Amino acid sequence: MTTLLQLNSSIFSSDGHSSQLADEFVTTWQTHNPAAQVISRDLAKDPLPHLDAARVSAFFTPPEARTPEQQAYIAESDALIDELKQAQAVVIGLPMYNFGIPSTLKAYFDQIARAGVTFRYTENGPEGLLSGKKAYIFATRGGLYAGTALDSQTTYIRNFLNFIGITDIEFVYAEGLNMGEATKGQSLANAQQRLAELAA
Repeated sequence: MTTLLQLNSSIFSSDGHSSQLADEFVTTWQTHNPAAQVISRDLAKDPLPHLDAARVSAFFTPPEARTPEQQAYIAESDALIDELKQAQAVVIGLPMYNFGIPSTLKAYFDQIARAGVTFRYTENGPEGLLSGKKAYIFATRGGLYAGTALDSQTTYIRNFLNFIGITDIEFVYAEGLNMGEATKGQSLANAQQRLAELAA
């Protein structure tokens, strides 16, 4: 069975433009994949704890030496990784906040970046262990940033996903959303057209 994992990271939850585009993509995708399973995470409604010393220590402690508290941290991370491993497609609703990604999405990434689990270091450098997946990123911005030095998101997201083995990535941008209703409407319409093409 094909599985899709959807991650919405807008602080406005389902009211965010990035969430709405991601939701529309998933709905359209499901019409073409009616037997597929969809796993959804709203990182605003159910935020994950940010990385701290205790969690990092748990990640690097051998299983037989972990305390009950450390094991609870590992179990939380393992559950997220298991969801991701199940998925053949990953959809991320990605708003831009102050030139970066939402902190809730960074917290998610920090939970799934586990040496020996989602990546490993070899004599030739790091190797991602989650290959064979397709990622769709729905990036919404108030201004115009794609292709400029101010777009830190695209490079970061691509580098992180590549690091864990996901190299087939599609970015769909809806920009200029705070630059007047005409610009906003056209940008969202263009993104909706593109998402319909990708979902098919």
